[in-house]
Amino acid sequence: MDQFTINLLFVGASFAIYIGIAIWARAGSTSEFYAAGRGVHPVTNGMATAADWMSAASFLSMAGLIAFTGYDNSAFLMGWTGGYVLLALLLAPYLRKFGKFTVSEFIGDRFYSPTARLVAVLCLIIASITYVIGQMTGVGVAFGRFLEVDTTTGLLIGAVIVFAYAVFGGMKGVTYTQVAQYVVLILAYTIPAIFISLQLTGNPIPALGLFGSTSDGVPLLQTLDQIVTELGFNQYTAHNGDTLNMVLFTLSLMIGTAGLPHVIMRFFTVPKVSDARWSAGWALVFIALLYLTAPAVGAMARLNITQQFWPEGTAAAAVSLETIETDPSYDWMATWEQTGMLGWEDLNGDGLIQYYNAASPAMQERAAAEGWTGNELTNFNNDILVLANPEIANLPSWVIGLVAAGGLAAALSTAAGLLLAISSAVSHDLMKGQLTPDISEKNELLAARVAMGVSIAVATWLGLNPPGFAAQTVALAFGLAASSIFPVLMMGIFTNVNNKGAVAGMISGLVVTLVYIFLHKGWMFIPDTNSFTDADPLFMGIKSTSFGAVGAVINFAVAFTVSSMTKPIPQEIKDLVESVRVPRGAAAAQDH
Repeated sequence: MDQFTINLLFVGASFAIYIGIAIWARAGSTSEFYAAGRGVHPVTNGMATAADWMSAASFLSMAGLIAFTGYDNSAFLMGWTGGYVLLALLLAPYLRKFGKFTVSEFIGDRFYSPTARLVAVLCLIIASITYVIGQMTGVGVAFGRFLEVDTTTGLLIGAVIVFAYAVFGGMKGVTYTQVAQYVVLILAYTIPAIFISLQLTGNPIPALGLFGSTSDGVPLLQTLDQIVTELGFNQYTAHNGDTLNMVLFTLSLMIGTAGLPHVIMRFFTVPKVSDARWSAGWALVFIALLYLTAPAVGAMARLNITQQFWPEGTAAAAVSLETIETDPSYDWMATWEQTGMLGWEDLNGDGLIQYYNAASPAMQERAAAEGWTGNELTNFNNDILVLANPEIANLPSWVIGLVAAGGLAAALSTAAGLLLAISSAVSHDLMKGQLTPDISEKNELLAARVAMGVSIAVATWLGLNPPGFAAQTVALAFGLAASSIFPVLMMGIFTNVNNKGAVAGMISGLVVTLVYIFLHKGWMFIPDTNSFTDADPLFMGIKSTSFGAVGAVINFAVAFTVSSMTKPIPQEIKDLVESVRVPRGAAAAQDH
């Protein structure tokens, strides 16, 4: 059986399961559509949350970014996992205790203002649409490779699949679909990693294999450091970037995680407040299985790729074009070249493909001496690394098919969660909460499904020209959530900031961050409309992906300033805040 057929079997079987679950758990009421009837078990919800969370950015792109940068991109790991700790401790139980369907509804009630609710809807939609772009990018990459079509066609196929199960299933259907998707994606991520760790280090646990030794007894990371530095790249395990940007980027990811509406919505689906905290704990356990494996996947893939281009060592000759064209272990290159995300060219006509850092002075000297005319690995899209990894390591065909299903599960699960957040904001917060308060439940459900369909269309169109790799695009969404939603949630629970302060803070944080992103990534992400780049940023060397933390500070500062200059919050809102923050049944401390 050829690889294409095996891919179709794995992908087709997984999709049949997802759509079957969505039909079985079809939402029949607004409570089921928005919050799955508040009847989801904490363990089930934790697994669904993990699938909702581990998007195309985590599954497809993160390991690629770590692989080709090294230690500096560990900020993705620290920020995303640290954010869940913030979410579990500071937000999830309080928001569940408040008892509403959506984040915007909490903001509108807490800040006793339809305007605050409307601004929150705007912030939510902008952050979520940006996030969905990254997922659709991942869908296009995965479908493009494993169905052997171009990425545009792959993206369109993925959009149809998302529409089929997310629009009809609602939160109830998506929750149980995401449980199935978690099982698929975690198996697809860890099984190849176990194979490769055994090949390189003899250790079946990738996270331990990362710190193990290769067959010659040299530590794997030491071997990798030596090879990449010999080719003119930065040392893999060293901190080579800007510390300020790394700190701000990590912080932006952390508070962005705690402010992402599609994740927070998951904690509205459990029966009790305590279940919300348990759900966050279980989600961290399930997320850790992938996040502890990702650094090993990145490092081992980088080593395998580099050794394939320099099979006899960096001091010897590079791989020949003849070997690439005739050796079965290089078949992955021809396969991925068809997608347009991998490319190489024999620039100097010597029949070899030299892969090195052409910007390194030391490598420029060697290139001049040996007649090289530049790096001949002309294109390697970071988003393909995890999908290509089993092929690079010559793993069995069934493993490649499983990875295909896993990559699609990761992208589709998060896309569905984000689209639910968007549709809930439009139908429940905008229409029922603002424009048509007397709308019937049936029409509200219809409006939610129409809003989701429109969102899919917009995200698909934007996904055709994303502003970066999947994880980089997602990082922008986290910055927007960090600068707009997280501060107002924190102030809503733990402070007495009033409605005018909340509105001014959200608008300030969102506008400043969005303008900063557009200045660096292009207006509305349209190519070639940017005035700056992340290599030459506008303000203090801060990259657009790191600016969310600055936007959050602006949000807090404006909110507190405006609130102090305007009318205090009413007593009933103070009582409401107190009732949310203080555990039920708590009494004053007694002196014994």
